[in-house]
Amino acid sequence: MYVWFSLLAGLALLPALLQTLCPYFLQDCIYMLRVARFGVRLEKYKRRTPLYSILDCFLDSVRRHPLKPFIHFEGKTYSYSDVDRESNKVANALRAVVGLKEGDTVAMFLGNEPCFAWTWLGLAKLGCAAALLNFNIRSKSLLHCFSCCGARVLVAAEELRGAVEEILPALKEKGIRVYLLSDECSTDGIKSISQAIKQASDEPLSPSFRANLHLKSTALYIYTSGTTGLPKAALITQERMWAASFIQGVSGVTADDVFYINLPLYHSAGFLIGLTGCMERGNSVILRRKFSASQFWDDCRKYNVTVMQYIGETMRYLCNTPKKDNDKDHKVRIAIGNGVRADVWNEFLKRFGNIYVRELYAATEGNIGFINYTSKVGVVGRVNILHRNLFPYALIKFDIEKEEPVRNADGLCVQAAQGETGLLVGKITKKSPFVGYAGNEQQTEKKRLRDVFVKGDLYFNSGDLLKVDHENFVYFQDRVGDTFRWKGENVATTEVSDILIMVDCIEEANVYGVTVKGHEGRIGMAAITLTEGKEFDCVDTCKVLSNLLPVYARPYFIRIQNSLEMTGTFKLKKVKLVAEGFDPALIQDPLYFLDLAQKKYIPLTQDIYNSVLAGEIKL
Repeated sequence: MYVWFSLLAGLALLPALLQTLCPYFLQDCIYMLRVARFGVRLEKYKRRTPLYSILDCFLDSVRRHPLKPFIHFEGKTYSYSDVDRESNKVANALRAVVGLKEGDTVAMFLGNEPCFAWTWLGLAKLGCAAALLNFNIRSKSLLHCFSCCGARVLVAAEELRGAVEEILPALKEKGIRVYLLSDECSTDGIKSISQAIKQASDEPLSPSFRANLHLKSTALYIYTSGTTGLPKAALITQERMWAASFIQGVSGVTADDVFYINLPLYHSAGFLIGLTGCMERGNSVILRRKFSASQFWDDCRKYNVTVMQYIGETMRYLCNTPKKDNDKDHKVRIAIGNGVRADVWNEFLKRFGNIYVRELYAATEGNIGFINYTSKVGVVGRVNILHRNLFPYALIKFDIEKEEPVRNADGLCVQAAQGETGLLVGKITKKSPFVGYAGNEQQTEKKRLRDVFVKGDLYFNSGDLLKVDHENFVYFQDRVGDTFRWKGENVATTEVSDILIMVDCIEEANVYGVTVKGHEGRIGMAAITLTEGKEFDCVDTCKVLSNLLPVYARPYFIRIQNSLEMTGTFKLKKVKLVAEGFDPALIQDPLYFLDLAQKKYIPLTQDIYNSVLAGEIKL
C-alpha cells in the first residue's frame, strides 16, 4: 500500500517537477504533435493522384458549408459559395476570351479586394500559375517583374490603369496581353474584361483542366520586397503553398476563428499565411485594403476578430495610437507575424491584453523557418528535435567585414557556439528544397552555399544572423549587410535602432553604415523621424547613446527626415540612404555630426564634412 501511495504521490508531483525543470516541455510537445500531424497530411498529399491542392481544399469547404462567410469587405459579405461562383465566372471568361490553359502564367496586378481571391481561384481552376505583382511598384521595377516570371497575360485593377499605361509600349513589344477589370477601356492595347466575366457561366469547371499538375508544379511567383534592389521572383510550388498554409494550424488557429488580413495580398504573409491559410482552415476573413492603426481595433470589435496579422512596424503603430479605456475590449487571441521588437511586444501585451504572439522567422524563398510557440517575449522560435530532423539547419560563424562565412583549414564552415551570433543556413534536401528565383540563376546561385560541413553538401544561405541561447530559444539578430564593422567591432543596426528610439524626441530610426575616405569599414549613421511637436535634442540624444552604446556603435551622423522610406510590407529601405552617404551638399535633409568633445550632436556643415574627409577630425 505504501508503495502505491508513493507512486501516486510521485505522479501527482510530476507536472510540477516538469514545470520546474523543463518549463516549456508541454508547449514543445503540443508544437511537435501539430507539426507531425501536418507533416503526415503533406506526405499523404504527395502520394495522392490527381493532385489535391489548396484549391481542392477550398472546394471541399464550399461543399461542407457553402453559406459560411468567407470574406467580409467594406460592408459586404461573400460566402464560400459566392466566392466559388465568382471564381468560376473568372475562369470561364479567361478561358473563352483569353484562351488560357494549364501551364500558362498570368500576372495579377490587383489591390486588396475580394476579386483578388476569386481571380486567383479562377486561374488555379484553369491550372495557371499566378505572378502576384506589388501594386506600389512602377515603371522599371514593374516591367522587370515580367522578365522574371515569363507571364504573357496581365490582369490589372481599374485603379492601376495609369501604372499599366506607363509601361504599355514595352508590354506590347514583349507580346504581353493586358486585360483590365473594368467595363470599358479606350486605351489601345488594353482590353476590358469585366463584362465578359459578368456574362460568363458560374458553372464549375472540370478538374481535367488542371489534370497534369503535381506538388512540384509552380503555383505562384511572389516577389521579394526590393529592400536591396529590383524585386526577385520567388518560385512557389504547390507543395510549398501547402506548407505555408499550415502555419495558421500550427499556431492554433481553427475553423471557428475570424482572421483579419490588412497586409498586402501580393506578399507571402497576406496571401500564403493569410488567405490560403484561411482556405486550409475553412475560417472567415476580414479583408482591408490597407493597414489602418486608427481603425484596427474598431474593426476587430465589429467583426469579432480572433486572429490578427502583423509585420514590420505595424504592431508599433498600434502601440502609438492614443490610449483608450476599451483597449482590452476585443476577442483577439492570436497574433501571427514577424519583425516586432521586444519592447514593443511587451507594450502590446500590457496594453491590449493576453494575446498569444506567434512571432515567425521565414523567407518567402527559404527552406528553413521558425515560429515562437511559447510565451517567451523577443524570440522567433525554439530548437527542438523534430524540427531539426525535418529541416536540418545550422548557425555558422560569419566574417562581418568580408561578408562571408568563416572557413577552417579544410575549407569547411565552422559551427557557431551556443549564445554566439551566426549565419543561418538550411540544408537543401528533398524535404526542404530551395527552388530559387525565376529567371535569375545568378541570384539563385548566390543563395546556395557549398561545402559547409562536408565536401559536396549544399545549404541555403538565409543572409540572416541569428543566435540560440542556453534555453534553446532562437533570436533574430540582423541581416547580413545591415550589420557593419567599425573600429574592428561588429555593429548590429537593430540594436542601435532600438536604443535610438528610446530618446524622447525620436519617433523612428533606420540605422546603417557609410564609408568614409581613409577609413576601414563603415561608420554608423541613422535616418530618424522626430516625435510630433518635438525638436531634435542634440544633448539628450548623445547622452542616451553614450550611456547605452560603446563609442564604436554610436551613429556619428544623424539625418532627420519627414518619413522613413519603407517597402510595401513595412520594411525599412537602406540602399539609397547608404549610397547618398552624409554629404551636406547633396542631401537636403538636416544633418548632424557627433562631437565627442562637446558631448552633443552639432549641425553637419560643409566645413566639418571636408575636415572629416581630410582626416582633420578624428573618428
